[in-house]
Amino acid sequence: MSPHPDTRILHTAEGAQDHATPLTRPIYATSTFVFASAAEIEAYQQGTSDQYLYSRYANPSVQAVEDKLAAIEGAEAALVTSSGMAAVATALFGLLRAGDELLCSSAVYGGTFHLVSDVLQRFGVSVRFVPMADLGAIDRIAGPAARAVWFESPINPTLRCVDIAATAAACRSKGLVSILDSTFASPVNQRPLALGVDLVMHSATKYLNGHSDVTAGALAGSRTLIDRLQGARKFFGGVLDPMAGYALARGMKTLGLRVARQNDSAMRVARWCEGHRRVARVFYPGLPSHPDHDVAVRQMSGFGGMVTIDIGDGYEAACRVFDRLKLIQRAASLGGVESLCSLPLLTSQYGLSDDQLVAAGVTRGMMRFSIGLEHPDDLIADLEQALA
Repeated sequence: MSPHPDTRILHTAEGAQDHATPLTRPIYATSTFVFASAAEIEAYQQGTSDQYLYSRYANPSVQAVEDKLAAIEGAEAALVTSSGMAAVATALFGLLRAGDELLCSSAVYGGTFHLVSDVLQRFGVSVRFVPMADLGAIDRIAGPAARAVWFESPINPTLRCVDIAATAAACRSKGLVSILDSTFASPVNQRPLALGVDLVMHSATKYLNGHSDVTAGALAGSRTLIDRLQGARKFFGGVLDPMAGYALARGMKTLGLRVARQNDSAMRVARWCEGHRRVARVFYPGLPSHPDHDVAVRQMSGFGGMVTIDIGDGYEAACRVFDRLKLIQRAASLGGVESLCSLPLLTSQYGLSDDQLVAAGVTRGMMRFSIGLEHPDDLIADLEQALA
């Protein structure tokens, strides 16, 4: 008996292969994968098959991005997640258990700060915040329960730079897992694993994607360490969607070109801001006036597309300049082709107390700029009229 047309529509040629050879990886827009027999499923469950079972576990489109990320970071393996915060949670919940202690830099992205201070401790993990200046001596600070160290460089939004090699070496001497958020640098400007870090994290929403149209996170490190984190991603459900995986991989193809242009433009903008009478201070690692310029020169091949300035008259003055911007868009996030401005007090550091802001080095007059691909003369003209 011939199948009903409804059945034929559902079951005809879904998995058929033709003679087309695609230049780019196709999008595997499927939630599940078909097996020919129980023996094939058993082989998969026993780890002796390279087939795919379910897209929450793994998907070819997502795997392609992970392979690309591992290659550019010089890592044995990588995994991507549905957001940068999903990557943070995957790393911390995958590595720590009740009774462990996390040592965290006191100057970190606000979302990370709230996760470790408000959520992680509810599960029995103690958290100790460490001043940036003490990270290189973390081996003398760590107690017997310490298991991991979380830090950033460059730091959001002050762009302070930690001596990555010294911090990683101190962690290794004490048997601590070192985890670095390298989002602001991107793999183009900074290679944390080569400097001794165990695990590098990115909000892939930013420079890795670069077009402000994907939300994603990424982790890269040794095969052993990434394998420890696979369960946390699988069971928390923070996997990246295949469509987003495709878009992320496409954005990464132009990463080097984009970041090189952003490095150059940000340097021009930073130098101009440093000479403006309304700007009390400029934070950019490429400037000799930056407190960590020597550190940045040692460990970075470019200084990034982020520029932070302090309007010396405080929050209200920063708001007035912010509201006058015309070309530079007022928005959160960073790393895209369009230039953006945010006020840390209202975004990345929103909700922090005065003492926490001081510990993070954040002032009320700060404005953070993510420099895009516009001509730097146009960006400077916009800043000039806004500051006038």
